[in-house]
Amino acid sequence: MPELPEVETTLRGIAPHVTGRTILECVFRTAKLRWSLDPALCYILPGQKICKVERRAKYLLLCCDQGTIILHLGMSGSLRIVPAGTTEQKHDHVDLIFTNGQCLRLTDPRKFGAFIYTNSEPYSHKLLCHLGPEPLTDAFSGEYLHALSRGRKLTVKQFIMEQKTVVGVGNIYASESLFRAGIRPDRMAGRVALKRYEILVRTIKEILLQAIGAGGTTINDFNQADGKPGYFTQQLQVYGRGGDPCLTCGHPVHSQRLGQRSTFFCPRCQF
Repeated sequence: MPELPEVETTLRGIAPHVTGRTILECVFRTAKLRWSLDPALCYILPGQKICKVERRAKYLLLCCDQGTIILHLGMSGSLRIVPAGTTEQKHDHVDLIFTNGQCLRLTDPRKFGAFIYTNSEPYSHKLLCHLGPEPLTDAFSGEYLHALSRGRKLTVKQFIMEQKTVVGVGNIYASESLFRAGIRPDRMAGRVALKRYEILVRTIKEILLQAIGAGGTTINDFNQADGKPGYFTQQLQVYGRGGDPCLTCGHPVHSQRLGQRSTFFCPRCQF
């Protein structure tokens, strides 16, 4: 599914095209994504201007005159800027058509995404209010992770993937970060030392910034807002390489399931 770098890349792709634009029409072609779409939005949104676009975790916030649209891309969703009137395809479920003739189109084959509107403070919304710190901020530090992990009875990979711990570190980037930090993903979170958490935090930030710079990771479905694929996949060192030789030591990369997720690591480089 799209992870933080892919969502950030999407934000950067659509923001110049929608910021300051006035919504002419809202079109729904399905009644439900992850949650039901509110048909009243087809009357509430037209006439409103999008003042700014923000990201919180993997959610995109389209801040309008009178409220905020909260978007989530789900497992395989994407946003595109297309000319208004462009023929819709099978999985094109939502259009925001602007007065300048452009359209923001939400495509979601699996319908696990979200399109929600609130006229209250968006960061107080139930989807956002319990989220952990952003990984690229100073609030996310080795000291923070070390203190939060004490006494936890779960693996370090599951720990850093919890959205209450830190947002946006999904399966791909968790595997890559733990590899570069030299930490086995199945080590108990409460048994990782402070110095190793400091290395892990630094590595997470480096990898996320590199992935954003490369336009995200294309594994199955993700493409950028302009339709081009992300290229961080070319820099993956362990994810999806089960059985292949480790790029550092040559030992076969191990694959196992942790928390119902595929996990990849080198048993020689990570301990």
